[in-house]
Amino acid sequence: MNYWLIKSEPFKYSWEQFKKDKTTFWDGVRNYAARNNLKAMKKGDLVLFYHSNEGLCVVGIAKVAKEHYQDPTTKEEAWVAVDFTPFKAMKNPVTLSQIKADEYLKDMQLVKLQRLSVSIVKPEEFDRVCMLGGL
Repeated sequence: MNYWLIKSEPFKYSWEQFKKDKTTFWDGVRNYAARNNLKAMKKGDLVLFYHSNEGLCVVGIAKVAKEHYQDPTTKEEAWVAVDFTPFKAMKNPVTLSQIKADEYLKDMQLVKLQRLSVSIVKPEEFDRVCMLGGL
């Protein structure tokens, strides 16, 4: 199993809306590194759901429900979408400040590649974020 992090601005698409929807597709990614991460996701992989711009925290865990397919928002074949379902909410949101201050998380792509909207998470980083989030 692999672990990932996806970012969403809560005013555009929040964790609460995601839970109500029960499934969503991640589209509109127009960065090649983020696209490559979407393409590498496998069904069942776990994904940290991060509120960006406002909130700045990991609020839940999603699960990959369907592997990459053509992004329906463009005809350009280079871009893909992936389907997710909510898995678990964090008992305590894990803030970016907490992540940056944590010795075990200081090298996370979320910290090192802040503009990347879909990033890789190492298993030990995933476990640490879950522990900080009360899971």
